[in-house]
Amino acid sequence: MSKVVAIMSMSLDGYVADRNDGVAEVFDWYFTSGDVEFPTGGADPMTFKVSGPSAEHLRGLWSELGAVLTGRRTFDVAQGWGGNHAWGPAFVLTHHIPAGWPRPDSTVHFVTDGIESAVNQAKAAAAGKAVGVHGADTIQQCLNAGLLDELHIDIAAVLLGSGVRLFDHLTGTPAVLGNPTVTAGVGVTHLRYPVRSITPGRGS
Repeated sequence: MSKVVAIMSMSLDGYVADRNDGVAEVFDWYFTSGDVEFPTGGADPMTFKVSGPSAEHLRGLWSELGAVLTGRRTFDVAQGWGGNHAWGPAFVLTHHIPAGWPRPDSTVHFVTDGIESAVNQAKAAAAGKAVGVHGADTIQQCLNAGLLDELHIDIAAVLLGSGVRLFDHLTGTPAVLGNPTVTAGVGVTHLRYPVRSITPGRGS
């Protein structure tokens, strides 16, 4: 059965973007933390340059993924990943399908009927592999609905002080996490937590 895993890079004080939606500081380690090249694939490919431990972590994580679930803001910022996300079919939570989409030969799909439908569609597309969830709001919705199996958090060696918090609007708390797997990279620490249980509908 497909697992649903949150994957985000975050500052040590809990922010995934600065107050202007900038993500350079929390994603800088992908491009400057080492000499090991890690090609992303997809229709709009990039090549990361990371340390050996980070490259090993990324290879293991990405090999598990069969689909991605994210929100409209992430889709817009990424310009639709060129129509094909590196993690496989992409499911975008949105109230309105953007003009010009869906596109021929694209594996980007739009879900307008809520988080549970989006998770179910992504799981079906993942064909037994994991669904990677990206974007703060989408991760929060999955946590609140009790739909998340794991948290994969890359803690960048930076303090932002303000901006977009990853765990800002949680109602499904307490969310009890298992013991983490910890990988120390250069300029980043990779944490992988299983989500043991969530209490829906309680304030944080």
